[in-house]
Amino acid sequence: MSLPTHQSLEPRHTVAVVGAGAAGTLVAIHLCEAAHRRGSRLEILLVDPTGAPGTGTAYATRDPRHRLNVPAGGMSCYPDDGTHFVRWLVRHANTRSTAADFVPRGLFGSYLADTLVDASARARPSVAVRHVAAAVADIRRQGGRMALVLADGTELGADSCVLATGPLRSRQGWAPPELRRSPQFVPDPWAPDALTRLLAADGDILLVGSGLTAVDVALTLDRPGRTIHAVSRGGELPRPHAVAPLAPLPPDGPLLGLPLADLRRAVHRHVGRTIRAHGDWRPAVDGLRPLTAQLWSGLSDADRAEFLARDHSRWNTLRHRMSPATAESLQRLRDAGRFVPATGRVEAVRPLPDGAEGADRRPGLVVALNGGRTLRVRWVVDCTGPATDPARSADPLHTGLLDSGLARTGPMRIGYATDPDGRLLGAGDTTPAPLWTLGAHRRGELWESTAVPEIRVQAARLAGALLDGVTPRTRPAARRPTDQLGLPLSTHPEAATAYCTALEDLMAVRAGSEEALRQAVELDPGFALAHAALAALGHEGGAHVDVPRALADARTAVRERGDERERSMVEVVAQRILGAGGDAALLRHLTDHPRDVLALGMAVPTIAFSGVADLQEDAYQLVERTAPDHDGHWFHTSLLAFIRQEQNDFAAADRLARRALAAEPAAGHAAHALTHVYYEQGDHREGLRWLDAWIDRHGQGTAHHAHFSWHAGLHELALDDAAAVRRRWHSQLSPSRVHGIRALVDSASLLWRARLADRWPGATPIEAVLDSIGQETLEQPGSAFVALHSAVALAAAGDLVGLHRLHRHAAWHSDPVQSEVIAPLCDAMSAAVEERWGEAADTLTALRPLARRVGGSAAQREVVEETLLRALTASGRYADAELLLRERLDRRPSALDLRRAQQLRAGVPTA
Repeated sequence: MSLPTHQSLEPRHTVAVVGAGAAGTLVAIHLCEAAHRRGSRLEILLVDPTGAPGTGTAYATRDPRHRLNVPAGGMSCYPDDGTHFVRWLVRHANTRSTAADFVPRGLFGSYLADTLVDASARARPSVAVRHVAAAVADIRRQGGRMALVLADGTELGADSCVLATGPLRSRQGWAPPELRRSPQFVPDPWAPDALTRLLAADGDILLVGSGLTAVDVALTLDRPGRTIHAVSRGGELPRPHAVAPLAPLPPDGPLLGLPLADLRRAVHRHVGRTIRAHGDWRPAVDGLRPLTAQLWSGLSDADRAEFLARDHSRWNTLRHRMSPATAESLQRLRDAGRFVPATGRVEAVRPLPDGAEGADRRPGLVVALNGGRTLRVRWVVDCTGPATDPARSADPLHTGLLDSGLARTGPMRIGYATDPDGRLLGAGDTTPAPLWTLGAHRRGELWESTAVPEIRVQAARLAGALLDGVTPRTRPAARRPTDQLGLPLSTHPEAATAYCTALEDLMAVRAGSEEALRQAVELDPGFALAHAALAALGHEGGAHVDVPRALADARTAVRERGDERERSMVEVVAQRILGAGGDAALLRHLTDHPRDVLALGMAVPTIAFSGVADLQEDAYQLVERTAPDHDGHWFHTSLLAFIRQEQNDFAAADRLARRALAAEPAAGHAAHALTHVYYEQGDHREGLRWLDAWIDRHGQGTAHHAHFSWHAGLHELALDDAAAVRRRWHSQLSPSRVHGIRALVDSASLLWRARLADRWPGATPIEAVLDSIGQETLEQPGSAFVALHSAVALAAAGDLVGLHRLHRHAAWHSDPVQSEVIAPLCDAMSAAVEERWGEAADTLTALRPLARRVGGSAAQREVVEETLLRALTASGRYADAELLLRERLDRRPSALDLRRAQQLRAGVPTA
């Protein structure tokens, strides 16, 4: 496959983005990302008079009372990576940030700027981003290119242009001439220093408008002794978000194509049913959001006009809400009489004569409202919001675009007319210029087009469409490189070689797979399978990967360039990470693509992956059915060996593992299977001897050396050799040797088991282990398998707060295994920490048969049984403890369990 390279000498395509607020910055970010994936040579000019990209009107504020009106979980720059902003907050603002937080708006501006810096750094040297600190007065067509006329008269040439100036500045047509001329009138509260005088002076204030802008201005200008009035035609304030929001509820009947009268009735029924069922209208309104653009486009012009006249204001108050904290602050002002909203409109204004307001001779205004009411205030602030018709904008740039025919107004004279990708449609039948727009300028076409969740999707689509004319989307060539088993790869040979090296390392459990995959995506940033494999390794194998970012890159790349197998594999990884039916998706994928070794390794609980849990027997049968497709390959034979030992067919497992090791002595999965055979049969001395010998010969280069050391420690623990366990831990499993998820799954687990067995005298060094793992992994693990070991580690540290946070994370997780197994396990572990052993025993008894649902091997899940044994003994339930020990000894010999059973029978209960 021929892909553009960074070393190409082709000239750069120049894109001028007019406006560097949220919309413009999002366009620049997605242009960087798309150009990087495709290898396009691009120069991006961010043209804006402000000092830094990302802030714009909305996010330049530094007032902490100005909060986002969308929770942080909805404010990511990337449609495919919903937690990107939350992760940034955790790193840069507050380690306790969650997706439900409504954070100060200024933080989002900083996030946009940081994300652009990161995106442009990744895209270098093929992409260059430059900020031009200037205002654009006009945009002209110049042949096949665009010319931007700057405020100082100079011109800037570009191959393409994106109009991202945000909402249109209003001409304040509602304001009487006397008011517009008054120095006590603030026409734009978001202009630099617009409110400085009002903050420094006394006097009451009138806000014209009662939307989100009025709310923010009121909070900023509030002070004791001042009354802030707010008048609007509807008189309604934005509604608050719920403190504990419910999930969106889509309508249960068809709405598309209905005329407005029928649509209005259907929406009222939908809202009413939702209130009756859930006690809240918000899920109903939120459930309409995905349909809003289609509903708007399906209305006739007459229905749209009626909606604007009758329903628009009400919709805005319900749809565009305040954060709960903002609503609470505003209510306090209302209760104190310092904020007074009302219905009304301004009809006339006259200045008060000097001295009329008191001895300090403060100037003031008498504002006459409809209905004969008057207000005496010192200041009037326009909070009515932006203009919607470009022809009525106060900015000559927009009227110039219409006058030149480069653009025409959108439906109902709202915004601009565009094609589905955001390209501006000119007057008449002229060929559209290379001029795009997004956000508020597309509101006439889409209606919902002013919030980040919509704008980021538009930015990504616009970037792809714009680059289609620069570097066409690369399609899989007829002759593509293949992996080891002949499956084609949608990349070029160099990246394919790196990917195949990673697969070889994964199959052999050698170190290096993560580095090889990183090399593959560096060679080809649009190589979806390499991104997906990195995401899977980070999620399940403990690799140092930004998992959501890698997954988002995979999903974006596979849409641009990927065949059916690659799309299926990316979706498998996505569903496993997101906890949404990943097991079933993986099995379907393997049914269609039995030679996919990455998927095959994920299906079996190997060292790198936790395997299929809910459909384990189906997975095992599928692996067996794929044997003919692999023709005795040592990797497939290794997986069969592991399956056989899980099925307690130890003779077959032994035979298969040794066959694989004969073909590839360093085959880590075969060695792992044979280690389990020794352990499950109770052949601990021979198993320990064999394992130490294999580690010495082949295990030093394995990616999961710690796991083999953990197995050796289990043998030593079963032999009741406390000194050997301590030596093993300090030499091979201490934080100086192991970190990350392997420290959690192997090091912490062995410490807990040794402590439960009373084979670790004194305090365990668990705190050092936890320090090497990271709080996010411990308290917000992505998979149930990791969550099981997080609960164990937190219990070992006696961290009740951490167990509570893990319980909360699991209880609300989309994966039912987390909510149904991990959440009650946290309760049991908390009870054990507080020595409420009876409660712990009851809960663990119920959980024991469910533990296999978390995945992993029987030996790993045995930690639940070990904890139950301790709880039974400590709570005085000796008969139950003896019965459990008898079951274990019937399953396999163990010097440790034999000692425990003898002590129980002798009436000396110990650990």
